[in-house]
Amino acid sequence: MLQINDVTVRIAGRTLLDQASVTVPTGHKASLIGPNGAGKSTLLKVLSGRLQPDGGDVAIPANARLGMVAQEAPGGAITLIDAVLAADTERAALLEEAETATDGHRIADIHERLGVIDAYAAPSRAAEILAGLGFDEERQQRACSDFSGGWRMRVALAATLFARPDILLLDEPTNHLDLEATVWLEGWLKSFPGTVLLVSHDRTLLNAVPDLTIHLDQAKLVLYRGNYDQYERQRNERLVHQAAAAARQAAERAHIQSFVDRFRAKASKAAQAQSRLKALAKMQPIAAIVENRGIVFNFPEPEELPPPIVSMDRASVGYEGKAILSHLNLRIDPDDRIALLGPNGNGKSTFIKLLAGRLEAMSGHVTRSGKLKIGYFAQHQTDELDMEATALLNAKRAMPTLPEQKVRAHLGGFGFTQNRVDTKVGSLSGGEKARLLFALMTREAPNVLLLDEPTNHLDVDSREALVQALADYKGAVILVTHDPHLVELVADRLWLVEGGRVENFDGDMDEYRARLLSQRRSASRGESKQRRSGMQGKVAPSKLKKQAEELEKTLEQLNQKHAKLERDLADPKLYESKSAKLATMQKELADIAASIATTEEKWIEAQQLLDAAE
Repeated sequence: MLQINDVTVRIAGRTLLDQASVTVPTGHKASLIGPNGAGKSTLLKVLSGRLQPDGGDVAIPANARLGMVAQEAPGGAITLIDAVLAADTERAALLEEAETATDGHRIADIHERLGVIDAYAAPSRAAEILAGLGFDEERQQRACSDFSGGWRMRVALAATLFARPDILLLDEPTNHLDLEATVWLEGWLKSFPGTVLLVSHDRTLLNAVPDLTIHLDQAKLVLYRGNYDQYERQRNERLVHQAAAAARQAAERAHIQSFVDRFRAKASKAAQAQSRLKALAKMQPIAAIVENRGIVFNFPEPEELPPPIVSMDRASVGYEGKAILSHLNLRIDPDDRIALLGPNGNGKSTFIKLLAGRLEAMSGHVTRSGKLKIGYFAQHQTDELDMEATALLNAKRAMPTLPEQKVRAHLGGFGFTQNRVDTKVGSLSGGEKARLLFALMTREAPNVLLLDEPTNHLDVDSREALVQALADYKGAVILVTHDPHLVELVADRLWLVEGGRVENFDGDMDEYRARLLSQRRSASRGESKQRRSGMQGKVAPSKLKKQAEELEKTLEQLNQKHAKLERDLADPKLYESKSAKLATMQKELADIAASIATTEEKWIEAQQLLDAAE
């Protein structure tokens, strides 16, 4: 059970949590929601012990293991697989101690514990998690230093999941993931047996995983049963009831005050007036409804252009003479709403840069309408902003011919109030910086919006505002995002970027999800299928039966050897003098355990083939 008891947190004079309390029962999955800057990440830091509250406390079971993604991504020469394996500190410590321990009873305890925590299957489990997050076998053996910060943060996430904590704290876990890895993570979290507290703005994830929703609202924590959609329904009902109760109370207060004002001066009514004044003073005011949903996106209406606005004929694009995408035969019309699907690294961002004119075609032809104006959004453009200048000054530099009043009005169309336009960009939140980029990219009323992960720093309400703005926008939209909810509400066509091609995907997001899950299952069964195929061929049932019997016999022998070695290693006399024999026996035990797992899998496959053949 995870308990937050009257926690108060103040940062730089601002109260983020004010005697906030909530309880998450063991094994439940809860989301923590609220606008950017409300204090969600701060609360996770309090729970993890990285930050001490100004008041109150948190209660976590004494033996519970807490898991939270490291703030620093792993780096250096360590391989990805080893970085993940190192996250299970108990396993690493036991294996190290097994190399040097001399007490026989202790060594027996070590091997018993290694068996309990399934230590010998750890490499395959770590590899499975890394594969789910987008790292194939070759990448898993490479050094962490070979990868960018975003990819290394995936490794940090993999390490946290691998450690199998009892309580898992996740702060925007999909920010560095593509759609494919997000789908895998969703499935993993749904099957995770422990307690989860999840901070995310991904509405699909918030609906798929949590069974509890905690709303951080006005420095308090309010618990709702169910996922995000259910929270919204319950909250809206509560707000309606609260508004009605506040209206009734206001009418009652007005009626009492009217009586007091009318009869206070009359001696015969003075006592009653005083009594009602006391009742009025004791009346607890119903809290005013505060809804902070003022975020807006207002895309200017573009000039109408005849179709197509972009066409490609046998085009190819890449870097340093090497094609990433080729045989591109595509067209984009003024009213197209297209989402690009496919794992990171397959060329989605490369394709966007080709459309934006930031990359030239290596061969073939790309034809753009002569009057085409392009709005290009990518998160890395934040680095191009002047952090020491205000939002207004950044915008004035981008729109030098416009008077300041019109520049301010344009920024106002993206939620910048008078005080926020005069705030330095370095002091803006991630969501505000994203909205500033939207304002700058649309200053010339573009005919097409190229959006490369536009929602990474937007909260749920901002994402809904973006969806509404894109629905009202009259131009074309090309979208790359890991947010399935955004794809489903914005795109009416799906293009799959895979195998060096960009082709139409004939299906919806549900079918694409099914395709991904099928691919995952196929990949995980790839080796076993190959073995099965090799075993089967045109083998007669009698031969298959013999193979199954031989494997079963081998498995029995291996189990006997494993049991004998465990008994031998438990003998204290073995450790009375240092000997190379001890290390040999320990290695042999590990090898036998691995052989048992492999042989057991082969036996299951052989038995399945025999059942099918018969």
